[in-house]
Amino acid sequence: MTDWIEETFHPHWRVRLEASRVLHEVKTEHQHLVIFENPTWGTVLMLDGVCQLTTSDEFVYHEMMAHVPLMALDKPKRVLVIGGGDGGVLREVLKHPSVDKATLCEIDRTVIDTALQHYPGIPGKVFEDKRADIVIADGLKYVAETDERFDAIIVDSSEPIGPSAVLHTREFFTDCKRSLKDGGILVTQNGLPFLFPEHLHGTTAVFASLFKRVAPYMCTQPCYFGGPFALNLATDDKHLLKLDADDLAKRQRKRGIDGLRYWTPAGHVGSFALPAYAQQVVEAAIQEAEDKGKKAKAYAQMPKKAKAKAKKKAS
Repeated sequence: MTDWIEETFHPHWRVRLEASRVLHEVKTEHQHLVIFENPTWGTVLMLDGVCQLTTSDEFVYHEMMAHVPLMALDKPKRVLVIGGGDGGVLREVLKHPSVDKATLCEIDRTVIDTALQHYPGIPGKVFEDKRADIVIADGLKYVAETDERFDAIIVDSSEPIGPSAVLHTREFFTDCKRSLKDGGILVTQNGLPFLFPEHLHGTTAVFASLFKRVAPYMCTQPCYFGGPFALNLATDDKHLLKLDADDLAKRQRKRGIDGLRYWTPAGHVGSFALPAYAQQVVEAAIQEAEDKGKKAKAYAQMPKKAKAKAKKKAS
């Protein structure tokens, strides 16, 4: 009999995937992991009831997570990937010849070992690359304590539920900003804004309060059921997103990056053109951040007696 494995992420509907063969299933200290084969999706990884990747379409997410920020930078040299133990983002990062060190901070060594055993085509040989620095640690703690500064930080986490929730907080993003070089780029994923607009709203509001430029962008990830998938980019260098398709094509040729299956110069530029429903979420989040900033500034300028009165009234 054919087995069917259900994705339970969505509260009002379910998606079932045929499991021709279950390759691996385990509950680790951090998460419940199941890997199975599907005739359409190839090898599928699900964590805590949520589809994370398939070998058929993983290139979409990994290319857009890595090449959008790195193509925007002139010569990225140091890159930090938080999460991403499957090695897909790291694989794309190391295609950029200027990168002399790419640190992968993964909390669970099991994720790396599982990738190497069950879908080795995703990481390929990246874990053996001399430029790759593999750190098994809590990403939240790592960015809070590191003295290194990075040109780009890519947060390849799952949705803001369970253990990954801490990688979507103001505290974490504040430490990420501190760990960036001047003009560096921070990128994270924001899930499916049609189904979960609060994820995009929350990150955008935090980014807008921390950085001079916040720019969500989107891609179409077939295995993530529920519409286009959102990613979010933040930087203090407002000029990084002014490159046009011709500029990006020149960079691609100069860097010798070819054979990509999703990212293109035109697609890079177009990914920042949001549909109206997502743009409305972004605008509301930015306005919220601006309003809070004005209130904070006004409070800071109050006399001590007025501050005490305002604090008493709020309580």
